[in-house]
Amino acid sequence: MNIFFPGMFCFDDEHRLYKELFTSYNKIIRPVENVSDPVMVWFEVSLSQLIKVDEVNQIMETNLWLKHTWNDYKLRWDPEKYGGVQYVRVPSNKIWKIRPLKFSSSLLNYTGNVTWMPPAIFKSSCKIDVTYFPFDYQNCTMKFGSWTYDKAQIDLVLVSSTMNLRDYWESGEWAIIKAPGHKQDIKYNCCDAFYPSITYSLYMRRLPLFYTINMIIPCLLISFLTVLVFYLPSDCGEKITLCISVLLSLTVFLLVITETIPSTSLVIPLIGEYLLFTMLFVTLSIVITVFVLNVHYRTPRTHTMPEWVKVVFLKFLPRIMFMTQPPSNEDEGRPEKAKPSSHAELTQIIFFTRGNRGTQDDWKYVAMVIDRIFLWVFTLVCILGTAGLFLQPLHNWTSTSRTPRFLTTDHLCYTKAFAQI
Repeated sequence: MNIFFPGMFCFDDEHRLYKELFTSYNKIIRPVENVSDPVMVWFEVSLSQLIKVDEVNQIMETNLWLKHTWNDYKLRWDPEKYGGVQYVRVPSNKIWKIRPLKFSSSLLNYTGNVTWMPPAIFKSSCKIDVTYFPFDYQNCTMKFGSWTYDKAQIDLVLVSSTMNLRDYWESGEWAIIKAPGHKQDIKYNCCDAFYPSITYSLYMRRLPLFYTINMIIPCLLISFLTVLVFYLPSDCGEKITLCISVLLSLTVFLLVITETIPSTSLVIPLIGEYLLFTMLFVTLSIVITVFVLNVHYRTPRTHTMPEWVKVVFLKFLPRIMFMTQPPSNEDEGRPEKAKPSSHAELTQIIFFTRGNRGTQDDWKYVAMVIDRIFLWVFTLVCILGTAGLFLQPLHNWTSTSRTPRFLTTDHLCYTKAFAQI
C-alpha cells in the first residue's frame, strides 16, 4: 500500500523553485531590466512604540516597522509549474534589499513583488521646546532617504499620507496627535541629481498628570503657605522659620526640575518660571516679615511714633480693611482707695506706665495692620500670578482640534533618521 503526503509535493516544489531562483541570482545588482530605470520602492512606516523622549539629552527613541515593497524581475515564476506556489518566504540576506538590516525575512510573490518589513529601534535627535513644560507639544520629524542612490536609480513612493498607527502601543507620557508624511525630491549642493526622501512629522502632546500631581500642586500649596506667614501672629516667633522652610522646599523642587528639563539658556520652562516667581515671592515675604517684626517689637524708649503713622495705620487703613482696635480699659489701675498724700504720685506713675504701654500696643497694632495689608496683596498676587502662568498653556493643551499657536516652524523638533540605502 502506497501512502502519499501532499505536503511532500509542496515541499519539493518550493525546494525546486528556491533552487532555480537563486542559482544565478546576484543580490548586489539592482533589480531592473534597464540600467537607466529606477527601482520603484513603496515605503510605509508603522509606529509600534514611542519608547522614550529624553528632554535632557534631546533624544527620541522609537520602535518602528519599515515596510518596503518593490518588484524584482529576476524573482518571477509561473505558479502552475511549481504546484501552485504563489508566495515563498526567503531570508533577507538572499535578495537585493534597501537597507542591510539583520532582522526579518522577505515575502516573495510569483510576480516578482518583494515585501520586506524589518523592525528597527531608532534613537534620533529631536530639539525639545520646553517653553510650556509640562503642558507642551512637540513635533519630531523623521526623514528617510538614500545617501547613495539618486532618483534615477531608486524612487520612493509614499504608500499612505500618514504613519501607520494601528499597532501603536500607547505611551504613558505622550499622546500622538497625528503623524503625517510627505515625499520630496531634494537637490544637495554636492551633487547635480535629485535624491528622493520621505518625511514623517510626529506631533506629540505631553500628558501632564504626573507632573501636575508631583510638581505643580505641591509647589502651588507651598506658595500659598507663604500667604499664611502674614496671618501668623508676630508673638509666636515662628514667622521667619516658616518663610525659610518654604524657601528650602522650593529649592528642592528646583533641583528636581533641573534633572528633568534640558539644559538650555534659550527658553525658561513654564514650571521654572513659576518656581522662580514663587521663590521671589517667598524671598520678598521674608524681607517684609523682618520689617514687620521690627515694627512689632518697638518701644517708646527706642522709637517715637510719627503722627502720619498714627493717622495712616491706626485710623485710615484699619477702617478700609474692616479692622477694629479693642478699646483700652481706662479704669485699670485707678487709685480709688489710695491715701490723699500718695494720690498725686500714684496718678503720675500710672499715667506714664499707661502711656508707655499704649504706645507699645500701638506699634504692635501697626505691625498687625501691615501684616493684614500684605496678606491680601500676596493672596491677590499669588492667585493672579498662578492663573496668568498656567491659563494660556492649559487652554492650548486642551485645544486638540487644531495645531497649537505656539507650534510654529521656528519650534519644530526636526529629526533626521536617514536610511543608508
